[in-house]
Amino acid sequence: MNATARPDTPKAPRARRSHAMQSLARFWAMFIKEFLQLRRDRVTFATMIFIPFMQLLLFGFAINTQPTHLPTAVLTQENTDVSRAIVAALRNTSYFRFTHTAHSAAQTDHWLRAGTVQFVVEIPAGFERALRRGERPALLIAADATDPVASGTALGALNGILSGALSGLHGLPDQNQTAAFEIRQHRRYNPAGVTRLNIVPGVLGTILTMTMLIFTALSVTREIERNTMENLLSMPIRPLEVMLGKIAPYVVVGFAQAALIFVAGFLVFGVPVEGSLILLAALSVLFILTNLSIGYTFSTLARNQLQAIQMSFMFFLPNILLSGFMFPFAGMPVWAQWIGEALPLTHYLRIVRGIMLKGAGLGELAHPAMMLAGLTLFAMMLAVTRFRRTLD
Repeated sequence: MNATARPDTPKAPRARRSHAMQSLARFWAMFIKEFLQLRRDRVTFATMIFIPFMQLLLFGFAINTQPTHLPTAVLTQENTDVSRAIVAALRNTSYFRFTHTAHSAAQTDHWLRAGTVQFVVEIPAGFERALRRGERPALLIAADATDPVASGTALGALNGILSGALSGLHGLPDQNQTAAFEIRQHRRYNPAGVTRLNIVPGVLGTILTMTMLIFTALSVTREIERNTMENLLSMPIRPLEVMLGKIAPYVVVGFAQAALIFVAGFLVFGVPVEGSLILLAALSVLFILTNLSIGYTFSTLARNQLQAIQMSFMFFLPNILLSGFMFPFAGMPVWAQWIGEALPLTHYLRIVRGIMLKGAGLGELAHPAMMLAGLTLFAMMLAVTRFRRTLD
């Protein structure tokens, strides 16, 4: 009978250990290779580090679901001890920050439509005299209720705030000072506090921001990766003409998206349109141009399509969080509001909500319209400059 070789010879364990060491060496080589590649791709590495840090910073410090220090205007028809006590009581809280003093109701209407103030406190003429006679006069509080979250908390706390406002004043007929006068709240532009009236216009700007950025951010990098950039550069065409030629088709696409969302918001969700459709269309085109210009700038900075998409999302995230779409803009700290003022979505939300819900005209929307125009010109100049360097 022939003897067969045993499988566990002294050489077998050594062979298995050798294979394991070789496998570990190959794994380690791939591990080092990926780290080296990641170090060369600085945009990807910065995205991995910066986005979590930015999310932590924004959610931890900038986001506030109970906004405070909201801009407020006061319209006082009489200068008395009672009116000064009421204004002082509101000023001492963390909800109201008096930034404007009005001289007429027309001024307060203009400020509310323009979004300059969130609240208007009106003390009518003869308030103190009626109060001392026990006639229970009315204190008027008008609020911009387009964003129910921003105004709801402050309005709900009014009774408690004014409970001791008149304490210490002599000659009042009732010890229960809150029953001595009536607080009339006027929630303008969204009396029922319907959330969709605030969300749907914001969705219009959010979708346009995301799609327009990504579409144009891939325009130049796609040409480079497909090896068609050399043919483009060999043509007798200027950088500005290249940019305008690449942007123009997406203006039509963006306008079609805006029209679709607008029709759906009007027919399905019942969002009203109080202002001019022509003005809304014109400023929507300006907003589309702003995002297309910024996306095109990203395409001149990125080396490939992945980097272009990463840059777009790094810009898109603060637009969502700091524009007033998800959280009340007025409730953010000052440094976060300064960052938000540099973002196009912030100004477009004021435009679209102002036209659709408030019936605002160009006079009330001049500031956000000028900001969008300035951002567009800046992004176009930067994109053309970067493209000329590519030509060199």
